[in-house]
Amino acid sequence: MPTPVIGFSAWSGTGKTTLMEQVIRGLTEKGVRVAVIKHDGHGFEIDHPGKDSYRHAQAGAQTVVITSPDKTAVIEQSGSDLEQCVGRISEADVILVEGFKYASIPRIGLSRKASGKGLPEPADNYIAVATDDESMKTTVPRFSLDDARGLTDFIIKEIQKMPQEDFTHFNDQGRARMVNVGEKDPTHRTALAAGRVLVNETTFALIKSGGVKKGDVLTVAQIAGIMAAKRTPEWIPMCHPVPLNGIDLKLWLDEKRLSVEIEAAAQCDGRTGVEMEALTAVSAAALTVYDMCKAVQRDMVIDQIRLLRKTGGVHGDYCREE
Repeated sequence: MPTPVIGFSAWSGTGKTTLMEQVIRGLTEKGVRVAVIKHDGHGFEIDHPGKDSYRHAQAGAQTVVITSPDKTAVIEQSGSDLEQCVGRISEADVILVEGFKYASIPRIGLSRKASGKGLPEPADNYIAVATDDESMKTTVPRFSLDDARGLTDFIIKEIQKMPQEDFTHFNDQGRARMVNVGEKDPTHRTALAAGRVLVNETTFALIKSGGVKKGDVLTVAQIAGIMAAKRTPEWIPMCHPVPLNGIDLKLWLDEKRLSVEIEAAAQCDGRTGVEMEALTAVSAAALTVYDMCKAVQRDMVIDQIRLLRKTGGVHGDYCREE
Protein backbone atom coordinates (compact mmCIF):
# COMPACT_ATOMS: atom_id res chain seq x y z
CA MET A 1 0.00 0.00 0.00
CA PRO A 2 1.25 3.55 -0.69
CA THR A 3 2.03 5.59 2.38
CA PRO A 4 -0.36 8.58 2.76
CA VAL A 5 1.39 11.92 2.23
CA ILE A 6 0.11 15.21 3.71
CA GLY A 7 1.85 18.54 3.29
CA PHE A 8 1.98 21.62 5.50
CA SER A 9 1.98 24.67 3.25
CA ALA A 10 2.85 28.14 4.54
CA TRP A 11 5.14 31.11 4.22
CA SER A 12 8.11 31.38 6.56
CA GLY A 13 7.26 32.88 9.92
CA THR A 14 3.76 31.41 10.34
CA GLY A 15 4.72 28.85 13.02
CA LYS A 16 4.55 25.89 10.67
CA THR A 17 7.40 23.93 12.25
CA THR A 18 6.08 24.47 15.77
CA LEU A 19 2.61 23.23 14.83
CA MET A 20 4.05 20.24 12.96
CA GLU A 21 6.13 19.34 16.02
CA GLN A 22 3.00 19.25 18.16
CA VAL A 23 1.07 17.23 15.56
CA ILE A 24 3.91 14.72 15.21
CA ARG A 25 3.95 14.26 18.96
CA GLY A 26 0.17 13.80 19.01
CA LEU A 27 0.20 11.26 16.17
CA THR A 28 3.05 9.32 17.78
CA GLU A 29 1.19 9.15 21.09
CA LYS A 30 -1.74 7.57 19.24
CA GLY A 31 0.52 4.90 17.76
CA VAL A 32 0.90 6.44 14.29
CA ARG A 33 4.35 5.99 12.76
CA VAL A 34 5.34 9.35 11.28
CA ALA A 35 7.97 10.19 8.67
CA VAL A 36 8.82 13.79 7.75
CA ILE A 37 10.21 15.29 4.56
CA LYS A 38 11.59 18.82 4.87
CA HIS A 39 12.34 20.95 1.81
CA ASP A 40 15.11 23.52 2.26
CA GLY A 41 15.31 25.98 -0.59
CA HIS A 42 18.53 27.53 0.71
CA GLY A 43 20.72 24.43 0.91
CA PHE A 44 21.99 22.66 4.01
CA GLU A 45 24.97 20.70 5.31
CA ILE A 46 24.73 17.84 7.82
CA ASP A 47 28.29 16.63 7.29
CA HIS A 48 31.32 18.42 8.69
CA PRO A 49 34.90 18.95 7.48
CA GLY A 50 37.35 16.56 9.05
CA LYS A 51 34.87 13.74 9.56
CA ASP A 52 35.53 10.48 7.70
CA SER A 53 32.21 10.71 5.82
CA TYR A 54 33.02 14.26 4.71
CA ARG A 55 36.42 13.15 3.44
CA HIS A 56 34.84 10.28 1.50
CA ALA A 57 32.44 12.68 -0.22
CA GLN A 58 35.22 15.17 -0.99
CA ALA A 59 37.18 12.34 -2.58
CA GLY A 60 34.34 11.82 -5.06
CA ALA A 61 31.85 9.39 -3.50
CA GLN A 62 28.36 10.21 -4.81
CA THR A 63 26.63 8.44 -1.89
CA VAL A 64 27.86 8.06 1.67
CA VAL A 65 26.03 5.92 4.24
CA ILE A 66 26.70 6.38 7.96
CA THR A 67 25.22 3.86 10.36
CA SER A 68 25.36 3.25 14.10
CA PRO A 69 23.42 0.98 16.47
CA ASP A 70 20.56 3.49 16.74
CA LYS A 71 20.43 5.48 13.46
CA THR A 72 21.47 5.55 9.81
CA ALA A 73 22.05 8.50 7.48
CA VAL A 74 22.39 8.48 3.69
CA ILE A 75 24.13 11.50 2.15
CA GLU A 76 23.78 11.86 -1.62
CA GLN A 77 25.59 14.50 -3.63
CA SER A 78 22.44 15.41 -5.56
CA GLY A 79 19.01 16.87 -5.00
CA SER A 80 15.78 14.86 -5.01
CA ASP A 81 12.22 15.76 -5.89
CA LEU A 82 9.31 14.96 -3.58
CA GLU A 83 8.38 11.74 -5.36
CA GLN A 84 11.93 10.41 -4.99
CA CYS A 85 11.98 11.32 -1.29
CA VAL A 86 8.65 9.58 -0.68
CA GLY A 87 9.89 6.49 -2.51
CA ARG A 88 12.79 6.13 -0.07
CA ILE A 89 10.55 5.96 3.00
CA SER A 90 9.22 2.70 4.41
CA GLU A 91 7.83 1.62 7.78
CA ALA A 92 5.65 4.72 8.16
CA ASP A 93 1.88 5.19 8.48
CA VAL A 94 1.94 8.76 7.22
CA ILE A 95 4.51 11.09 5.65
CA LEU A 96 4.26 14.75 6.63
CA VAL A 97 5.88 17.23 4.25
CA GLU A 98 7.18 20.66 5.25
CA GLY A 99 7.86 22.84 2.23
CA PHE A 100 7.05 21.86 -1.39
CA LYS A 101 4.13 24.24 -0.84
CA TYR A 102 2.77 23.84 -4.38
CA ALA A 103 3.20 20.05 -4.57
CA SER A 104 0.37 17.93 -5.95
CA ILE A 105 -0.45 16.28 -2.61
CA PRO A 106 -3.17 16.83 0.01
CA ARG A 107 -2.02 19.90 1.95
CA ILE A 108 -2.91 21.82 5.09
CA GLY A 109 -2.49 25.57 4.67
CA LEU A 110 -1.26 27.84 7.47
CA SER A 111 -1.60 31.59 7.83
CA ARG A 112 -0.84 33.99 10.68
CA LYS A 113 -2.74 37.27 10.46
CA ALA A 114 -0.77 38.73 13.35
CA SER A 115 2.45 38.58 11.33
CA GLY A 116 0.86 39.50 8.01
CA LYS A 117 1.46 36.01 6.59
CA GLY A 118 -1.49 34.84 4.48
CA LEU A 119 -2.03 31.52 2.73
CA PRO A 120 0.19 30.78 -0.29
CA GLU A 121 -2.95 29.79 -2.26
CA PRO A 122 -6.74 30.22 -1.90
CA ALA A 123 -8.04 28.42 1.20
CA ASP A 124 -10.23 26.00 -0.74
CA ASN A 125 -7.15 24.53 -2.45
CA TYR A 126 -6.29 22.80 0.84
CA ILE A 127 -7.88 19.91 2.73
CA ALA A 128 -7.84 22.13 5.85
CA VAL A 129 -6.42 25.43 7.07
CA ALA A 130 -4.90 26.49 10.39
CA THR A 131 -5.07 30.22 11.07
CA ASP A 132 -5.54 32.93 13.66
CA ASP A 133 -7.84 34.79 11.24
CA GLU A 134 -11.35 34.07 12.52
CA SER A 135 -12.91 36.00 9.62
CA MET A 136 -11.40 33.68 6.97
CA LYS A 137 -14.14 32.14 4.84
CA THR A 138 -13.56 28.66 3.46
CA THR A 139 -15.42 25.47 2.66
CA VAL A 140 -12.68 23.27 4.16
CA PRO A 141 -12.19 22.56 7.90
CA ARG A 142 -10.54 25.43 9.78
CA PHE A 143 -8.43 25.09 12.93
CA SER A 144 -6.74 27.60 15.18
CA LEU A 145 -2.96 27.64 15.17
CA ASP A 146 -2.86 26.24 18.70
CA ASP A 147 -5.34 23.39 18.05
CA ALA A 148 -2.75 20.68 17.46
CA ARG A 149 -5.03 18.05 19.01
CA GLY A 150 -7.89 18.84 16.61
CA LEU A 151 -5.52 18.83 13.65
CA THR A 152 -4.06 15.50 14.79
CA ASP A 153 -7.51 13.90 14.90
CA PHE A 154 -8.29 15.39 11.49
CA ILE A 155 -5.13 13.91 9.95
CA ILE A 156 -5.95 10.46 11.36
CA LYS A 157 -9.40 10.62 9.75
CA GLU A 158 -7.85 11.74 6.44
CA ILE A 159 -5.42 8.80 6.53
CA GLN A 160 -8.32 6.42 7.01
CA LYS A 161 -10.16 7.94 4.03
CA MET A 162 -7.22 7.77 1.63
CA PRO A 163 -7.25 5.04 -1.07
CA GLN A 164 -5.62 1.85 0.10
CA GLU A 165 -4.90 0.30 -3.29
CA ASP A 166 -1.45 0.41 -4.82
CA PHE A 167 -1.54 2.94 -7.65
CA THR A 168 1.44 1.62 -9.58
CA HIS A 169 1.83 0.27 -13.08
CA PHE A 170 2.66 -3.21 -11.80
CA ASN A 171 0.40 -5.91 -10.34
CA ASP A 172 1.17 -8.19 -7.40
CA GLN A 173 3.13 -10.50 -9.71
CA GLY A 174 5.29 -7.65 -10.97
CA ARG A 175 3.66 -7.59 -14.42
CA ALA A 176 2.79 -4.34 -16.15
CA ARG A 177 -0.80 -3.17 -15.99
CA MET A 178 -2.92 -0.13 -16.79
CA VAL A 179 -4.31 1.41 -13.61
CA ASN A 180 -8.12 1.22 -13.34
CA VAL A 181 -9.56 4.75 -13.17
CA GLY A 182 -13.17 3.70 -13.84
CA GLU A 183 -14.36 4.62 -10.35
CA LYS A 184 -13.06 8.18 -10.55
CA ASP A 185 -15.49 11.01 -11.33
CA PRO A 186 -14.68 13.02 -14.48
CA THR A 187 -13.34 16.49 -13.70
CA HIS A 188 -11.98 19.36 -15.75
CA ARG A 189 -8.21 19.00 -16.01
CA THR A 190 -5.49 21.16 -17.55
CA ALA A 191 -1.75 20.87 -17.96
CA LEU A 192 0.97 23.21 -19.18
CA ALA A 193 4.36 21.83 -20.27
CA ALA A 194 7.43 23.45 -21.81
CA GLY A 195 10.81 22.68 -23.29
CA ARG A 196 13.39 24.06 -25.67
CA VAL A 197 15.87 23.15 -28.39
CA LEU A 198 19.26 24.82 -28.12
CA VAL A 199 20.87 25.60 -31.51
CA ASN A 200 23.88 27.47 -32.87
CA GLU A 201 23.83 30.86 -34.56
CA THR A 202 23.72 29.41 -38.08
CA THR A 203 20.75 27.17 -37.36
CA PHE A 204 18.96 29.95 -35.50
CA ALA A 205 19.37 32.31 -38.46
CA LEU A 206 18.07 29.69 -40.92
CA ILE A 207 14.99 28.97 -38.81
CA LYS A 208 14.30 32.67 -38.41
CA SER A 209 14.66 33.43 -42.10
CA GLY A 210 12.79 30.36 -43.31
CA GLY A 211 15.92 29.05 -45.02
CA VAL A 212 15.75 25.46 -43.75
CA LYS A 213 15.34 23.22 -46.84
CA LYS A 214 12.68 21.00 -45.25
CA GLY A 215 10.33 23.95 -44.76
CA ASP A 216 8.87 26.18 -42.05
CA VAL A 217 10.38 24.62 -38.92
CA LEU A 218 8.09 26.19 -36.32
CA THR A 219 4.86 25.45 -38.22
CA VAL A 220 5.74 21.84 -38.99
CA ALA A 221 6.88 21.24 -35.40
CA GLN A 222 3.64 22.75 -34.11
CA ILE A 223 1.55 20.39 -36.23
CA ALA A 224 3.70 17.42 -35.19
CA GLY A 225 3.25 18.23 -31.50
CA ILE A 226 -0.53 18.50 -31.80
CA MET A 227 -0.73 15.21 -33.70
CA ALA A 228 1.46 13.48 -31.12
CA ALA A 229 -0.62 14.75 -28.21
CA LYS A 230 -3.70 13.08 -29.70
CA ARG A 231 -1.82 9.77 -29.92
CA THR A 232 -0.10 9.84 -26.51
CA PRO A 233 -1.33 6.33 -25.44
CA GLU A 234 0.47 4.91 -28.49
CA TRP A 235 3.73 6.45 -27.24
CA ILE A 236 3.40 5.78 -23.50
CA PRO A 237 2.45 2.12 -22.84
CA MET A 238 0.35 2.50 -19.65
CA CYS A 239 -1.17 5.89 -20.49
CA HIS A 240 -4.98 6.08 -20.72
CA PRO A 241 -6.71 7.43 -23.84
CA VAL A 242 -7.94 10.91 -22.91
CA PRO A 243 -10.69 12.81 -24.75
CA LEU A 244 -8.82 16.06 -25.33
CA ASN A 245 -10.89 19.22 -25.41
CA GLY A 246 -7.99 21.08 -26.94
CA ILE A 247 -4.21 21.36 -27.26
CA ASP A 248 -2.58 24.75 -27.75
CA LEU A 249 1.05 24.46 -28.85
CA LYS A 250 3.26 27.53 -29.20
CA LEU A 251 6.82 27.82 -30.55
CA TRP A 252 8.96 30.93 -30.65
CA LEU A 253 12.59 31.92 -31.04
CA ASP A 254 14.68 33.23 -28.14
CA GLU A 255 17.59 35.14 -29.66
CA LYS A 256 19.41 35.66 -26.36
CA ARG A 257 19.42 31.96 -25.54
CA LEU A 258 19.69 30.81 -29.19
CA SER A 259 16.80 28.44 -28.70
CA VAL A 260 13.44 27.35 -30.00
CA GLU A 261 11.07 27.69 -27.04
CA ILE A 262 8.10 25.33 -26.88
CA GLU A 263 5.00 25.46 -24.69
CA ALA A 264 1.96 23.16 -24.79
CA ALA A 265 -1.35 23.63 -22.95
CA ALA A 266 -3.78 20.68 -22.87
CA GLN A 267 -7.21 20.31 -21.36
CA CYS A 268 -9.90 17.66 -21.02
CA ASP A 269 -12.89 16.57 -18.95
CA GLY A 270 -11.93 13.10 -17.81
CA ARG A 271 -10.95 10.66 -15.08
CA THR A 272 -7.20 11.15 -15.42
CA GLY A 273 -4.92 14.08 -16.13
CA VAL A 274 -3.46 15.48 -19.35
CA GLU A 275 0.12 16.01 -18.15
CA MET A 276 1.39 13.30 -20.49
CA GLU A 277 -0.42 14.81 -23.47
CA ALA A 278 1.17 18.21 -22.85
CA LEU A 279 4.63 16.69 -22.32
CA THR A 280 4.27 14.49 -25.40
CA ALA A 281 3.33 17.51 -27.51
CA VAL A 282 6.46 19.36 -26.37
CA SER A 283 8.65 16.29 -26.94
CA ALA A 284 7.36 15.65 -30.46
CA ALA A 285 7.71 19.30 -31.41
CA ALA A 286 11.30 19.34 -30.13
CA LEU A 287 12.16 16.15 -32.02
CA THR A 288 10.67 17.64 -35.19
CA VAL A 289 12.82 20.77 -34.83
CA TYR A 290 15.85 18.50 -34.52
CA ASP A 291 14.85 16.40 -37.53
CA MET A 292 14.28 19.41 -39.76
CA CYS A 293 17.59 21.03 -38.81
CA LYS A 294 19.92 18.05 -38.37
CA ALA A 295 21.41 18.45 -41.85
CA VAL A 296 22.76 21.81 -40.70
CA GLN A 297 23.62 20.98 -37.09
CA ARG A 298 24.03 17.61 -35.36
CA ASP A 299 24.80 18.81 -31.84
CA MET A 300 21.50 20.53 -31.07
CA VAL A 301 20.33 19.92 -27.48
CA ILE A 302 16.74 19.17 -26.49
CA ASP A 303 16.54 20.62 -23.00
CA GLN A 304 14.31 21.34 -19.98
CA ILE A 305 11.20 19.39 -20.98
CA ARG A 306 9.06 19.80 -17.88
CA LEU A 307 5.57 20.19 -16.45
CA LEU A 308 4.88 23.79 -15.45
CA ARG A 309 1.38 23.53 -14.10
CA LYS A 310 -1.59 21.19 -13.79
CA THR A 311 -5.10 21.50 -12.37
CA GLY A 312 -7.89 19.08 -11.51
CA GLY A 313 -8.05 15.63 -9.97
CA VAL A 314 -8.11 14.35 -6.40
CA HIS A 315 -4.47 15.27 -5.76
CA GLY A 316 -5.09 18.96 -6.35
CA ASP A 317 -3.25 21.54 -8.40
CA TYR A 318 0.47 21.79 -9.06
CA CYS A 319 2.61 24.75 -10.02
CA ARG A 320 6.33 24.35 -10.65
CA GLU A 321 8.64 26.64 -8.71
CA GLU A 322 11.22 27.92 -11.20
